[in-house]
Amino acid sequence: MSATDTAIAKATAAARAATAKLGREIKIIDVSDQLAIADIFVVVSGDSERQVDAIFDSVAEALLAQGVKALRREGKSAGRWVLLDYGDVVVHIMHAEEREFYGLERIWKDCPLIDVGLEETVASTSATTEATA
Repeated sequence: MSATDTAIAKATAAARAATAKLGREIKIIDVSDQLAIADIFVVVSGDSERQVDAIFDSVAEALLAQGVKALRREGKSAGRWVLLDYGDVVVHIMHAEEREFYGLERIWKDCPLIDVGLEETVASTSATTEATA
C-alpha cells in the first residue's frame, strides 16, 4: 500500500511552505508500508531555533489555509525538533544537529522517497531572491 493522494497533497503543501522559509534538505518519505499510524513523514532542516520556529509556523499556516488542522504539535518551545501531526502526514522540522544525530532518513532508508518537484521550487525561489536583491 502506498501513500494516498490526500497525504501526498498535504506533504507537498508542507514542503512548499518549508521551502518558503528556506527549510533545507526536505525529504518526503512514504512510510505507509511500514507504519499503520501515518502514510508520510516530511523531514526538514533549519539552521537555528528561530528558523525551525518560522518553518513550523509557515507549514501550520499553509495547511490551515487548506482547511487542515494539526492533530498534535510538539516541541515548539525548544525549537530544536518540532513536530506537526496531521494523522496521515507527520512533519518533522529539525535543527540540523538533531537531524544528523537522530538520522530519521537512516531509520526509514528502506522506504521510498516521494518527489514533488521541490528542486524547481527551490531554484525559482533562489532566482527570485537574487533578482530582487
